[in-house]
Amino acid sequence: MTTTPADAVGSRATARTRRVFVPLALLAVVMALVGFWPTYFGPLLAGKAATVLVHVHAVVFVGWLAMFVTQAALAANGRIALHMRLGPWLFAFGMLLIVIGVATTLARFDNDLAANGLALAARRAYGPLRDMVFFAPFLAAGWICRRRPEIHKRCMLVATTILLVAAVGRMRFLGTPPSEVWFFSVWPLPVYIAMAHDYVTKRLIHPVYVLGVLAMVAMRLVLPLRTTQPWLDFAAWLATFYR
Repeated sequence: MTTTPADAVGSRATARTRRVFVPLALLAVVMALVGFWPTYFGPLLAGKAATVLVHVHAVVFVGWLAMFVTQAALAANGRIALHMRLGPWLFAFGMLLIVIGVATTLARFDNDLAANGLALAARRAYGPLRDMVFFAPFLAAGWICRRRPEIHKRCMLVATTILLVAAVGRMRFLGTPPSEVWFFSVWPLPVYIAMAHDYVTKRLIHPVYVLGVLAMVAMRLVLPLRTTQPWLDFAAWLATFYR
């Protein structure tokens, strides 16, 4: 089969798009390290103790980032067959991340109930559970569209960026608490860069990125629900299983 100039241009454009995901994945790793350094990685190196469940949660989160970087690097180097063979493991790891995230949240909810009372326990449990609710659809979409790479890779980038919300929330240099302007300047940064890359190279912005940014906006808009009576009522019901 003869390769036309248009095919060659399209192939180079696809290769460039694949390669941009490697620095974006590495950016996500840097953001996670910066955000969690004061509360986890720094104390860990200093020998301070944490619960086993917190360590497990950290290992799974770091494992997700490591697998995401690996998958991006494999795709960028044209090793698509191996990338696809590892895909089910990444999806399974994402499911494990959800389970561990929920388990860690419930364990902390139990501790907060005993130490701080229902109101604080309910407020602290809301954010992590919300994160899993928004992460799961993009993970599922990435799996469903695994044979449609233009959608798949963007879903996985958005899913990973959603997970960075906790890390960005711990970046004290953004303010305590950070303003929404600073928060939204930093948190969706991998998606912003990917959108800019799409626009420069293709003169379009992929709908997955638009949905991702809207999802992140929604995550902030629903945050006040953590202090509403319906959520407190749900937390009170949940607390009955711990008493």
